[in-house]
Amino acid sequence: MPETNDLAALLRADTPLLLIETPDETRVVDLFRHALGKVLRPLYRWSITGGLSRLDLDLEDALTGTAPDVGSTLAAIRSARQRSVFLLFDFHPYLGYPTTLRSLRELVQRHDCVGHVLVMVGSRIELPPELERMAVRVPISLPTPEALRRIVAEEAARYAREHDGRRVEVDPQALAAIIRNLSGLDAVEARRVAARLVFDDGVVCARDVPAANRMRFELLNRSSHLHFEADATGMHDVAGLARLKRWVAQRRPVLTAVEPLPGLDPPRGVLLLGVQGCGKSLAAKAIAGGFGLPLLRMDFGALYAKYHGETERNLREALAAAEALAPCVLWIDEMEKGLASSGDDGDGGVSRRVLGHFLTWMAERRSRVFLVATANAVQQLPPELLRKGRFDEIFFVDLPDAAVRAEIFSLHLARRGLDAAGFDLPALAAASDGFSGAEIEQAVVAGLYAAHAENRALDQPLLMHELAATRPLSVLMAEQVRALREWAASRTVPAH
Repeated sequence: MPETNDLAALLRADTPLLLIETPDETRVVDLFRHALGKVLRPLYRWSITGGLSRLDLDLEDALTGTAPDVGSTLAAIRSARQRSVFLLFDFHPYLGYPTTLRSLRELVQRHDCVGHVLVMVGSRIELPPELERMAVRVPISLPTPEALRRIVAEEAARYAREHDGRRVEVDPQALAAIIRNLSGLDAVEARRVAARLVFDDGVVCARDVPAANRMRFELLNRSSHLHFEADATGMHDVAGLARLKRWVAQRRPVLTAVEPLPGLDPPRGVLLLGVQGCGKSLAAKAIAGGFGLPLLRMDFGALYAKYHGETERNLREALAAAEALAPCVLWIDEMEKGLASSGDDGDGGVSRRVLGHFLTWMAERRSRVFLVATANAVQQLPPELLRKGRFDEIFFVDLPDAAVRAEIFSLHLARRGLDAAGFDLPALAAASDGFSGAEIEQAVVAGLYAAHAENRALDQPLLMHELAATRPLSVLMAEQVRALREWAASRTVPAH
């Protein structure tokens, strides 16, 4: 075990003060028990409620009778003549007292005492500057996929014991997705999520995956500018986009692999350009569903703040939170609103600094955060953002052709409980030439309102009437739409 070997090396070196930040105290005790199998020293545990207790042997000695208060404990440690290891749980709050701080510094500097190793353990430890330089922080690795699977199995066994032997029903594919998306949680947090999923209904199935993702987001998110998108959308919910769907399907095994695949770098992201209303946002959600990963949305425009340096800090915190939640899909909608190209420094250079930090993160990140950015006005994006290598691919989501329009009608009718077989879909597709997906949906909605007002069912004539009464964006903004489509024709990959 690498952690055990690292701890044993620190103990052999007589490192005076170690810091371990984790809520999983049981795991810390187990790690030191294993490490002391290689470096034979007494092991003690201290807390303000229990005082000192010996852990390596089932016996009491002179130290175990010490009063639990901090002063008596430090005095007892100082008087101990055998080099020992002391695990001090939640000790750091008492460092605010000058006598406690001074006593601990003398122990660390080995004034009139033998070379004990003191280990401070807590969820978050902040030391005074005079102690920080003397301490070594020991990172505790997060559970492996095998450990996470054992945790779920243990909770399933506990459920069976408490429910008269009833076994938990497990969908292997759902379990694999949950295990993959629980990465980043420590053992205590992972067990909490597993217990909630198992004890909810005694079943681990596909509907538990979004719930696990949401709980993980709530535990790990440290930014108010990152939002969890619970609306699960799969590729089958999106009409058309055949090339984009094939692209995602080819890369899913690489992005979701537990171990890196030789010779294949994980995909990094795509930029979705297109005509407004043609489904870029829906495609972003579908990409997350296609990868089987949680979707996080970052509002770039909301990052900007009026105080100096606050905008840059907001961006750093949001990106750090996304990396902590990896593997995931990070969605930035209408990116041009937050990274618009500008030739002046009217904002004091904030936009340039934000762009620079974001480009650096895009180039240097190693976490499995797949970036999906959408934009309507490509001319407003900085050129350095569009160069090859920033994104794996730039897809253009164009106005749907007749076949895709017919599929869109079928999807929206089915979502509203209507049988698409009762409509002439080719005729509807022909009448909606130049319509976007959003405009087709609104035509169906308007038809339903008209049908309700006339106390009748929606039928073909009502839909045809609504289509004839609608002027799509491709007509209202014909010049702009035509220019965008011409620009994209030779510069991007068609998504359809």
